[in-house]
Amino acid sequence: MSALDQFPISRKWPAQNPKVIQLYSFPTPNGVKVSIALEEMGLPYEAHKVTLSDADVKSAEFLSLNPNNKIPAIIDPNGPDGTAVGLFESGAILIYLAEKSGMLIGTTAAERAQVIQWLMFQMGGLGPMFGQLGFFYKFAGSEIEDPRPRERYINEAKRLLAVLDGHMDGRNWVAGDYSIADIAIVPWLRALDFYGAKEILGWDQHANLAAYLDRFLTRPAVRIGLVTPPRD
Repeated sequence: MSALDQFPISRKWPAQNPKVIQLYSFPTPNGVKVSIALEEMGLPYEAHKVTLSDADVKSAEFLSLNPNNKIPAIIDPNGPDGTAVGLFESGAILIYLAEKSGMLIGTTAAERAQVIQWLMFQMGGLGPMFGQLGFFYKFAGSEIEDPRPRERYINEAKRLLAVLDGHMDGRNWVAGDYSIADIAIVPWLRALDFYGAKEILGWDQHANLAAYLDRFLTRPAVRIGLVTPPRD
């Protein structure tokens, strides 16, 4: 009997190696945060593709681990107290993995606070606002005749980009050394290509962010994490 037997999700997505971290995800900006972090930290894991279809994220098995029906989620069969730990919310997972590995969260209390500050900037601002931008600019919301919702998220995305670009002036990474804050932020910058929104947001005016994105994408762990689990 393995530690995973207590988690119903393992019946729909059975583990090949129940002794390692189980990742349930899809390569979206939120999903790749965790696969990139796992690769950067060198933590053994097994990735399960959970599509965004109702058949997956609203299945009883997935909801048993994440009642909020969103990827990513993980199970760590070797939790800090010797018992298995299930987690959802990408920011919470990043903090958990950083603390487990002792990596990518600073080396002092002050550094840790800065990393978490910028992680929360992504979780509370960049991610939600860019996600709404995508809906109203590229997807179903783009068909709404009233321009105000679209303008609202375009303007807020511009504001957030300006905040981040100004902060990145003279910096390689957002909070000192490379950290989970960068792993959270940069996939959302990359999403602007997918939304076809770079031009309308004036991306070319943010040279610091363009360099930041390029710097991030050269990392070997990032290249692997961006396609884990594979879409097909």
